[in-house]
Amino acid sequence: MCVFAWLLYAYALQACAQSVAFSFDDGFDPRKQPEAAQWNARLLEQLRAARIEAMLFPAAGRVDSPDGLALVRAWGEAGHVIGNHTYSHRNLNAVAVVATDFLADVERADTLLKGMPGWRPMLRFPYLKEGGDAQERDAVRAWMAQHRYRHAPPSIDTSDWYYNQRFLAMREACPDCERSTLKQAYLAHLLERARYYDDLARRTLGRSPRHVLLLHANAINAEYLADVAASFRAAGWTIIAPMHAYRDKMYRMTPAIVPAGESIVWALAKARDTQGLRYPAEDGIYEAPKLDALGD
Repeated sequence: MCVFAWLLYAYALQACAQSVAFSFDDGFDPRKQPEAAQWNARLLEQLRAARIEAMLFPAAGRVDSPDGLALVRAWGEAGHVIGNHTYSHRNLNAVAVVATDFLADVERADTLLKGMPGWRPMLRFPYLKEGGDAQERDAVRAWMAQHRYRHAPPSIDTSDWYYNQRFLAMREACPDCERSTLKQAYLAHLLERARYYDDLARRTLGRSPRHVLLLHANAINAEYLADVAASFRAAGWTIIAPMHAYRDKMYRMTPAIVPAGESIVWALAKARDTQGLRYPAEDGIYEAPKLDALGD
C-alpha cells in the first residue's frame, strides 16, 4: 500500500512539474544603442548569478559590426547557446516576403554567426511567423530538413518587447523616477503568459512540456532579469537549459496551420481546432490598457 501511495505521489509531482528555458531574440546594436554593451553585460551577469544557461537568437543584421559581434560572442563564451534569427528580421507572412528571399536571409545570418562559440543551426522565425500560405511554409521546412536546421520556436510567447517600449519611454520622461509599479506589472505579465501557455499545453498535449520562454535582449530585461528568474522560481518553475528543453518531442511536431507560426503550443492548439485563440497570440494592443491604467 505504501509503494502504491508513493507511486501516486510521484506521478502527481510529475504531472504538476513546470520547467522553462530562457531564450532571447534579436541582440543589441551598438551602432544605434549607446548602452548596448552595458545592457549586454548586465544580462550576462544576471544569468551567471542566477545560474541560468540561456539561448540567444541574434538578428544578424543588428549585430553585424565588430562591436555587435563581440557582444554575441560574449554569450557563447559564457556558455550560452547561439541560434539563427535571420539577417534582416523579415516577416515571412508578409505578402512582400517570399520563401526564396527569406531563406537567403537565413543563409546570410548563418554565414555570419556559425563561427561563434555555442553555435547551433537552429532557426527562430522573426515575429514567430512561419509562412502566410502552405507553399511558403513547406518550402522553408524542406530547406531546414535538407540543411539539418532545427526549428526553435518558443512555447511561451510574451509581449516583453512592448513592456520594454513603455520602460524606455518612462525612463526618458523621468530618468530618476521609481518604476516598481511597471516592474511588478511586467513580472505579472510574464507569469500570467507562462500559466496560460502551460494550461493550453496541458489541454492540447495532456501534459506540461519543457517550455521555452520568449524574451528579448533589451533594456527592461537588462534591468529586471534577476527578478524575472526569481519570480518564476518562487512560482514553482524549474529553470532548465535550452537544449534540454528542445529535446521535448513537442518541438519536433509540425502543425499544419495557415498562416503558420506563433508559439508551438498555440500552433498545436490551433491545428486541433481549439476555440478562443486570439490572433496574433501576443501583441501590445492587449497590454496597452493594463499599462495605461497604471497612470490612473
